[in-house]
This record gives sequence, structure tokens and C-alpha cells, in this order.
Amino acid sequence: MPRRALIALTALVLALHWLLLQGVPLVWDSPAAPSGKVFSTRTIAAAPVAAPAPSATPATPPAAPAPAPRKRPPRPTPVAEAPSTEPPTAPPEPVAPLEPPMEVATAAVEPPAATPEPAASAAVAAEAAPAAPASTPVEVNPTAAGIDIAPPGSGTGQNASATPPPVQIPPPVRLTYEVKGQAKKFEYTARAELLWQHDGSRYEARQEVSAFLIGSRTQRSTGLVSAQGLQPERFGDRSRNEQAAHFDHAQGRVTFSANTPQAAIGPGAQDRLSMFIQLAAMLAADPARYTPGTQITLTTVSARNADRWTFSIEAPETLNLPVGATPTLKLLRLPRRDYDQKAELWLAPGLGYLPARIKLTQSNGDFADLLLRGSEKP
Repeated sequence: MPRRALIALTALVLALHWLLLQGVPLVWDSPAAPSGKVFSTRTIAAAPVAAPAPSATPATPPAAPAPAPRKRPPRPTPVAEAPSTEPPTAPPEPVAPLEPPMEVATAAVEPPAATPEPAASAAVAAEAAPAAPASTPVEVNPTAAGIDIAPPGSGTGQNASATPPPVQIPPPVRLTYEVKGQAKKFEYTARAELLWQHDGSRYEARQEVSAFLIGSRTQRSTGLVSAQGLQPERFGDRSRNEQAAHFDHAQGRVTFSANTPQAAIGPGAQDRLSMFIQLAAMLAADPARYTPGTQITLTTVSARNADRWTFSIEAPETLNLPVGATPTLKLLRLPRRDYDQKAELWLAPGLGYLPARIKLTQSNGDFADLLLRGSEKP
């Protein structure tokens, strides 16, 4: 009996940990935004050679195509201009899918009816025009903007700053955190590590959150170090498998291994891990510029999509963390939608404004709270 009870208890613990792994809201892990696919259809006229028999009697109204238009109330003007087959009146409201191409083909065959053909072409072009914008969403994507810094009281800026803000890249460091959180009503504890390295021209940032019997989640960002800060090239997010985002700054776009649509990006775009270092570099270069009430907006890229994130500079706070009392400057993400993740950052001037605490809260109440435990050279 004791052995059976031990086996049952072990299975229960493993099951609970598996559930936690499915729901742990790790760093910058946002819930999926509700989305829908938009489909468009386009009418294609049949070739003139495939036209039916009415082409043999162009002088009199053909009997085959006439019944469909005459069952509906015809428009007076097209009937007067085209007594044979009125192509402009063919695509009114409830026409069957095959009827418009048939009528357009009939109009193309009739040689005497020269006037209706341009009208028919205009009607076809008008029907085809609405489908074009749906196939080019990248050009109107707001994530193609750069970094916007709005002074206190001015509200969130709509236009990106003309000149990039100055940056001061923090030195390489390894930060360790204690993690407290809740996932699907279960509380958990874990450990996290943020490793930041660079040689002045290239960088690598890696963050891993792990817990006993639960497993780990790793995010990794690699790219270039420029005069404007970090320029990510690849962002990977791995738990059981890996998804990645690939940056093409020359073309102003980012593509995803998850087969989600590509997104437009502008100068200063960051992934959800390099953002920590970019924000730290901006604040370290000019602390006096970022007074409470200032808002910073920049494009952030996950392994599946891109979005514009706005952070508000809050008041300085001294936190009692596992590493000890730590002066910080708080940043708060301003969500734009109900399902947006709430993010609170406490950046430590003593660490080059790298985060001493990160608290992420999902719309369902699940959260992860990372508290600085220590720092050392990598």
C-alpha cells in the first residue's frame, strides 16, 4: 500500500508541474491577440473564344443571357445605351458567382456594341480595386515607425523622433533573479538568469527561467551594436521547441518561423529581450531627459508578431530585494488593448539601468515577478 500511494503522489506532482509549464507567463510572453483572416474574391472574365452562341446574332438581343438581367430591376441609363446585353447592370446585388463572368464575356464578343465595353471594363476594375489593399498590409503597419520620446504632459507621441536618442551600452554582466508567480491559480517559484555580453560591435543577450520538475524557457537575442544602440538580427524563444524572428533592417521588415505574416519595422526596433538593454542604454546616456511622466514608444518584436509598446517613466523607488536595498527608476507599460500584458520594470542606475525587478501580469491575472538576487561579471 505505501508503494502504491507513493506512485500516485508522484504522478500527481508531475501532472501539476506540467500544467504550470503550459501556463507560466515568462518574460515578455504576451497572450495571442484576437485576429481574423480577411478573404477577397475577384471576378475574372472568360476569354472571348469561350463565349456562348449569342455571338451569332449580335443585332437582336440574345435569348440566353437576357433572362438573368431581366428578372432584376434594370437601371434606366445602361438600357438606353446598350439595347443588346446590358453589362453594367449584370453585377447588381445578389448575382450568382458564375453570372458576372458570363455577362462580361458576352459583352466582349459583341462587335457593334462599342459603347458598353468601356463601361464594363470600368465596372470590372471597380470590383477588383477593393481587393488590392488586403494584399499589402506591410506598407500601412504602424510598427514601421522609429523611437518616439514624448515629454511629460504631451501624451503619447504620434510621430517618431527625427534623431535617435543617445545611448550608453551597459558593460557585460550576469544577473540572477528569484521568481515568484502564479499560473492557472497555482503559485510557483523559480530561478532566472539574464546574461548580457558584447564586444563593442556584436552582442548576445540570453535569459532563462527554470524550475525543478517544470523545465526551462530560454529567450536569446543576437545582433549588432551601433551608434544608435542595439540592432537585433535574430530573436529565439524556446521551451519544448523554438520559434524565431529574423530582422531585415535593410528592407525594413521582420519575418517569423511560425509562419505568421511578416511585419514592417522602423529604426530602433527591438525584440522582447534586447528591449531591456536598449532602454537601459537610453536612460544611462541622458538620465535628466527621462523625468517622471516622459513616455517612450518603440516597436517590439516577439517570436510571432510586432507591436508598438509605450512605457511611462514613473517615480524613483528603493526596493528591498534579495540582493539588498536597491535604488531604481520605475517604468510602466501603457497597454492599448484589454488583452495586452501589463509590464512593470524597475531599472537600477547602479547596474547601468539594467532591470533589478521585472513584473509581468497577464489579462487573466497570471503573473511572474523577477527579483534581483545577484550580479557578477560573465
